[in-house]
Amino acid sequence: MSESGPIRVVIAKPGLDGHDRGAKVVARALRDAGIEVVYTGLHQMPEQIVATAIQEDADGVGLSILSGAHMTLCPKVVELLRERDAADIKVFVGGIIPDADIQPLLDAGVAAVFTPGTPTQSIVDWVNAQLGPAVATAS
Repeated sequence: MSESGPIRVVIAKPGLDGHDRGAKVVARALRDAGIEVVYTGLHQMPEQIVATAIQEDADGVGLSILSGAHMTLCPKVVELLRERDAADIKVFVGGIIPDADIQPLLDAGVAAVFTPGTPTQSIVDWVNAQLGPAVATAS
């Protein structure tokens, strides 16, 4: 989405999950790598996350979910982005995601799933590889 400048990512904690340490660690790692990060805080509804992503002209949305609601909340964010003609904003997810749920999330339009123990550098590398080229070709 960004026409120039650094990659821009919204990091969000959807639903009722009250644990945000992982989201903050990822947000900090992305910022340290030169990526602009907008952190929305706890208890965000999918509609709020999508509105923020569009308003902030984000290239991607990172969802951090530990509550078990990933199979409902993640596809909803992807669906709302499509409805708002913003399907080019890639959604990636981190948190407690059972292996059996990873492929269904990918099939629902989630671009990547990061499970516990994923090095933050791997997330930074993915964001740069998947969101960086879109920024470079848009200008």
